[in-house]
This record gives sequence, structure tokens and C-alpha cells, in this order.
Amino acid sequence: MNIFFIGDIIGSPGRKAISGLLHKVVDKYRIDLVIANGENASGGIGITPEVAEQLFQMGIDVMTTGNHVWKHKEIRPYLESNDRLLRPANYPAGTPGRGLTVIETAAGESAAVLNLEGRIFMNPLECPFRTADRELACLPPEVKVILVDMHAEATSEKLALAWYLDGRVSAVIGTHTHVQTADERLLPGGLGYLTDAGMTGPSDGVIGMDRQIIIDRFLSQLPRNLKLPTTISSYREWSWTLEAMASAGS
Repeated sequence: MNIFFIGDIIGSPGRKAISGLLHKVVDKYRIDLVIANGENASGGIGITPEVAEQLFQMGIDVMTTGNHVWKHKEIRPYLESNDRLLRPANYPAGTPGRGLTVIETAAGESAAVLNLEGRIFMNPLECPFRTADRELACLPPEVKVILVDMHAEATSEKLALAWYLDGRVSAVIGTHTHVQTADERLLPGGLGYLTDAGMTGPSDGVIGMDRQIIIDRFLSQLPRNLKLPTTISSYREWSWTLEAMASAGS
């Protein structure tokens, strides 16, 4: 089975990259399952039901999210009704949505996707390690392919989770920092690991946002609303994540 994981989609530039490149990647590498982190797909922060539907229509099978998923309040009922858009599973009981889904892939085989959020430098949520134990125990034994999106700040927390789940899931892929790492590896139990898948968005900003606003924030220490860059260098430059990930294999 070939699985394609796409790092955080950033606003309209990221969506344009998906629209223009995803079908080519799927055809070229015979992708059976497309997973993307979509928590920043609407205006650079959050996701709306309309944007989620657009991305599903472009060919994404399952979308994970993270701490920014709650930015637009209209996403809450959508999370309840759509089992292909996930929020981290370790939010408290009663939180809208779900953090685990099972989907039939193009290969005809079932695969599970689990979304977790880290706690180091982030929200004081339930333990992602124990949440993973609980969620994995709910899966039927015939589901052998399991991918985990660990949406977290700290590298140590992501790697620790990978070692904790080695031999029990297929892969742990990190998201959240928008900076793609080069530490892909296979652990002894067969788990595939990458600390961060990076982003699909403007590469001439700062983690996808307007660089001058970010620079001003550092210089002045005053709050500024983040915005997407007003100019984008080129389609080739800001869509590199999709092609770079595809060229690395599945």
C-alpha cells in the first residue's frame, strides 16, 4: 500500500498547490491513501466546512488537524458529521468530533488514521501516549495499516511516542512546526518515523505567514495579527513540499 502524507496546508496558496499537483502525484506513485493535515487551510489558521469539502473533492481521503482546528466555530458540527476530518483524540470527553477513523483505501484494504496532540509547550490535554493505547484497543484486529499524526511542538515528545508505538502502528508522522525535517527512519519494530512533514504553503514567508509581520513582532514585541503573504514568488517555489515528499517515496 502506498500512503501519501501532506504537511500542514496553509491557506489559499496551499490549497492551490493541492489542486494543481495532487492528482499528478497520485497517478505517478500509484497512491492508495492520501492523508493531509488541514488545520491551517482556511486563511492560514483553522479550517471551515467549505474548505474541508474542497480539499476532499481534490482527492484527499482523510484530514488531520491540531490546536488551531477550533478557530472557526462552524467547524464543530462538521467535525461531528464527517468522520474523515479528525481532531486530536486526546481532547476531553464531549469535545466535538473524533480522533480516529478507519477508511477503505484504493487498494481495497482498510487503514486507520489516528490524530494526537502533544502537551509540551502546548495545551494541557490528556496524555497522548495513554490515549493512543485506548484508541488502538478499539480497532478491529483485521486493520493492520495504522498511521498516526502527532501534532506537537517538541521533537522529544514525537520521537518518544514513536518508540512507544513501535511494532503496533505503521508510522508516526509529526506536524505543527511547518518545518520539514530530514530524520526519516524505520524503527526496529517496523514503524516509519518523521519528526515533521513540513507544510504546503508559501516558502518565502515565515512558516507560511507574511515575513514582515513576523519580523516586526520580534523587533517590537507587540502583538500583530498573522496574515498570509501578499505576494507569492512562484507556483514552483511554494508548492515544493508535495513534490519533495513524493520524490522521497511512500
